[in-house]
Amino acid sequence: MKSFSAISVGWTVVPPTDITFPSSSSYFGREFRSTSHVHSLIRDRLVISNRNASCFVVQRASNSTEKGEHERSPAKDEGVSYTLDEALSTIGFGNFQFIVLAYAGLGWVAEAMEMMLLSFVGPAIQPEWGLSSGEESFISTVAFAGMLVGAYLWGVVSDNYGRKKGFLGASILTTGAGFLSAFAPNYASLLILRCFIGIGLGCGHVFTSWFLEFVPTQKRGTWMVVFATFWTVGTIIEASLAWSIMPRFGWRWLLGLSAFPSLLVLLFYGNVPESPRYLCMKDRLTEARYVLERGSTLNQRELPIGMLVSDQINKVDNEFHSLETMDDHRTTVSSISMLLSPQLIKTTLPLWALYFGNTFSYYGIVLLTSQLSISKGECGTVIASQLESIQDSSLYTNVFVTSLAELPGLGLAAIILDRLGRKISMKIMFLAGFILLLPLIVHQNQIMTTTFLFGARMFISASFIIACIYAPEVYPTNLRARGVGIATAIGRTGGMVCPVIAIGLVANCNQTLAIMLFEVAILVSGLSVVMLPFETKGRELIDDVEQSSNI
Repeated sequence: MKSFSAISVGWTVVPPTDITFPSSSSYFGREFRSTSHVHSLIRDRLVISNRNASCFVVQRASNSTEKGEHERSPAKDEGVSYTLDEALSTIGFGNFQFIVLAYAGLGWVAEAMEMMLLSFVGPAIQPEWGLSSGEESFISTVAFAGMLVGAYLWGVVSDNYGRKKGFLGASILTTGAGFLSAFAPNYASLLILRCFIGIGLGCGHVFTSWFLEFVPTQKRGTWMVVFATFWTVGTIIEASLAWSIMPRFGWRWLLGLSAFPSLLVLLFYGNVPESPRYLCMKDRLTEARYVLERGSTLNQRELPIGMLVSDQINKVDNEFHSLETMDDHRTTVSSISMLLSPQLIKTTLPLWALYFGNTFSYYGIVLLTSQLSISKGECGTVIASQLESIQDSSLYTNVFVTSLAELPGLGLAAIILDRLGRKISMKIMFLAGFILLLPLIVHQNQIMTTTFLFGARMFISASFIIACIYAPEVYPTNLRARGVGIATAIGRTGGMVCPVIAIGLVANCNQTLAIMLFEVAILVSGLSVVMLPFETKGRELIDDVEQSSNI
């Protein structure tokens, strides 16, 4: 038997069947006794609801059918439970979220740097090891192949064992393979190590989902754009690092130094919390409450009074029964089947096409910058050897300048994202990127080439960031990391193909065909946005697949 003084919450391994409230209770004013999970009492109604396998909630109901019941004040009718979204809105965005932002941003800086160095390492290794253009492009392809595997792998790990477990495994793999790749003795060993790095980098989307799950619904789009800025910071750091390191110390030093952000992710792993939304989804509400209490302390705000419950079980109906049914369903149905279920298929298929086209076009523009900088003359005119081009500062200047293009793109996205919505913003970005890349179908001088690549990258990178914001918002918590992971994996297949186009075709005097293929990819991405069924601006995150059908 348990006694409670007022609005009360209790925890037991098995929910109690016998609860007594003392007559001194200021809330109830007399002694009540309940022997059932949902029980109505004379003159006052007491609700005891089995919320999950390990907790129960006691609250005074807001209505009564008892004849002649006295009027009650609104304050006494308030429930004792609150949802995660209510808690996040109450504590607001403060120091707690800034810590989460810094760690998630560090993960994105690490991924951006490892991907950006592909623009420099391939052209440097080709003359040193006597590689063909196909072998050079394969260095990028194996990294994307690893990311394809890692995107799905870490999504499954994060949805089943926690977001932090994904961070731990990925950072160990990326750090180890990153430092070892600096000492690769030959081409084959470098390919293997870059593939392992790609597997680790496949966890990048989990950082997005993790940060998203700490952000209040209000202005979520703006804060996600701020988070996306870390990717741009990573590309700029890598371009600056290559500019200062490569001409004097070579590509091995660049590979080793680029692994340091992944090492920092590993070192600070123990200082960040697990996602409270993931904990709620797994019915680990005590741990989720602890995370929120830590957040409220750091933000100097108070949590709502009462008990934390998951959004999908915050009703005194038969919801706990439907949850048990859904949990059994989840264990028997594969991730792919759930993503292709009637509730999600109209979202999943266009999102896959969007990720493929956007990844293909974004990394294609990044690789085009270095290739068009190396082959500065008309097709067939050799101005300098590959080795001389690596020593030439124009390669680093052009890559650095086009990396800066992502900053105004992010600024534009931040301005229109929460005003116009995710879908309209992506349509604008794809249209502008398509127009700016079009003149490169024919050969342009160096200044015009850099200018058009700058503009195209500005808008395509912004569309990529918005897609990375939209995808976690559109999937429920129990599928979020896996859903985004599979979409990212499909996008990485575009990344695997784009080096063949950007490096292989341009090196063989087929710039026009290469640009036309990238334009087709942008067009497909834009059409995919049109097909997406709904907008996520201002909408709370959903926790269960069944809630998707109500949107």
